[in-house]
Amino acid sequence: MEEALYDTPMFREFVKLDQGEDNLPDESTILRFRHLLEAHELSVQILATVNAMLTAKGLLLKSGTVVDATLIAAPSSTKNSSGERDPEMHQTKKGNQWYFGMKAHIGTDAESGLVHTVVGTAANVSDVTQAHALVHGEETDVFADSGYQGVNKREETQSMDIDWHVAMRPGKRKALDKSTPMGAIMDKLEQTKARIRAIGEHPFRVVKRQFGHIKVRYRGLKKNTAQLHTLFALSNLWTARRTLLRAMRA
Repeated sequence: MEEALYDTPMFREFVKLDQGEDNLPDESTILRFRHLLEAHELSVQILATVNAMLTAKGLLLKSGTVVDATLIAAPSSTKNSSGERDPEMHQTKKGNQWYFGMKAHIGTDAESGLVHTVVGTAANVSDVTQAHALVHGEETDVFADSGYQGVNKREETQSMDIDWHVAMRPGKRKALDKSTPMGAIMDKLEQTKARIRAIGEHPFRVVKRQFGHIKVRYRGLKKNTAQLHTLFALSNLWTARRTLLRAMRA
C-alpha cells in the first residue's frame, strides 16, 4: 500500500493525500491503522455505514435474504519459526477434493444482491450452523442451497418468523419424475429457487475475481474476517456503482 500511494496519483487523490509525497504514511503507519480497525471491530461498522447509505438510496429492500458460504484457501504450510499451519484454519472436503482454510458466510439481499451480514469461520464448520447469524430479522423469506437442509428444525431458528426455502438434495431432485404433474411442478420450483440463490453468489465472484481475494492474507480468523467485512462493503459499492453514478449525475 505504501508503494501504491507513492506510485499512483489516483490512489493518493482517493485517500485525500495528494498534497505531496512528504505527507504519505509509511508501511508501519498503515499497519498500525489496520490493527486499530481490527481491535475496535471497525470493519463491521464500515459495512454497516455503506449499507446505511445504500438503504437510504432504496437499494437494500430487506424483504428476502439469500444465505451462502464459500471456501477461502489458507497456506497449507508456513515459513514461520514453528513451521506450523494456522491453528484457526481447518480442512474440509468438498466433492472429492480437500481444502484447507476458512469459510466466508454471507447473507445477501435477495432483490439487490447486496451483502448485509458476514461471518467468518474455519472451513470445517457446517453451513447450516451459521444460518441464524446471517439474517437481519426483517426478512420474511430466506433462500439457501441443499447444504442448509434441516435449518428450520434447529433450535436457534425456531423463534424466527421466517419461511426457509432450501434446495432439494441433488440426488432427490434427479429422481423426480418430470413426466408427472407433481414432478414437473417440483422441478420448476427448484429452478425458481436456484435463480434466486444465484443472486447470493455474485458477491463471491466480485471479491474473488474483481478483487483477487482467493487466499487469506493473515493468520487467524479475526484478522481475516475483519478484511472480509471491508471487502464485502466494497463489493456492495461495486455492485451498486452504476446506480450510484446515475444518481450523482441526476
